[in-house]
Amino acid sequence: MDGAMLVIAANEKCPQPQTKEHLMALELVGIKNIIIVQNKIDVVSQEQALAHYNQIKKFVKGTIAENAPVIPVSAQKGINMGALLLAIDKYIPTPKRDPDDDPLMLIARSFDINKPGCSWRDVRGGVIGGSLISGIFVEGDEIEIRPGRKVEAENQIHWEPITTKITTMNAGNRKVSEATPGGLMGVGTKLDPAITKSDALSGQVAGHAGKLQPVWDNLSFKVSLMERVVGAADDALIDPLRHKEPLMLSVGTAVTVGVVVNTKKDVVEVVLKRPVCVAVGSRIAISRQVGGRWRLIGMGTLVE
Repeated sequence: MDGAMLVIAANEKCPQPQTKEHLMALELVGIKNIIIVQNKIDVVSQEQALAHYNQIKKFVKGTIAENAPVIPVSAQKGINMGALLLAIDKYIPTPKRDPDDDPLMLIARSFDINKPGCSWRDVRGGVIGGSLISGIFVEGDEIEIRPGRKVEAENQIHWEPITTKITTMNAGNRKVSEATPGGLMGVGTKLDPAITKSDALSGQVAGHAGKLQPVWDNLSFKVSLMERVVGAADDALIDPLRHKEPLMLSVGTAVTVGVVVNTKKDVVEVVLKRPVCVAVGSRIAISRQVGGRWRLIGMGTLVE
């Protein structure tokens, strides 16, 4: 992420448990370009908005967002959106991209865009949606998707990469022939729509064949745990990770469950229920079940 907007509702006391969790996540990931958006100012008085602003400043004092600008807006009424855009342009600068880098797309959604009952002559290939974080995609490119599709044979399960061809690309409401990093995009492919329906490819990655990172069935990562559980009402203390404990791991757009099989000082090894394609050095958000819900408890960095 190049930056983040921390959205806080002006008609609720600050901080709410989820707001604390989001700010802690930004600190763990190390996002420094932050803008605080004080939303819903149209439903409170000026005095209430000012009091809420003071609550925000008190909340972020001593955190990574201490010096972040606070922009009051009403998203529903479109109030002060120009000031927000100016703040984004100023505080979240666009980083320099190398067009010669291997393309890498994080897939967040996948669709079957065909209408029920349409003629086979009109069937269009599946669509993947997400963010291109490096390199360039060009219409007509041959791409590979990993981990790919799940294959079961002789009581064994393995994952096979999927190869296909880009037929169309859309960035926002515009059709483009060449896509560069930044924002969300939709990529039309020659895939069987049955493969992409209902977000079946969510959490996978796409790029040129043979240029993607390895697929991992188990992960070893350095762990940095927080002191307390954020998001829970009682802010309970966080215990060390335990053997055979299930964890929810988020890396890129992929979310999977891993079971702890080994712990050595600050390095933990987990076996994944669903493999992920990710580079060494990537950050992994770690969540544990607390009170029947998954709660963020720390961050990991993938090691070999």
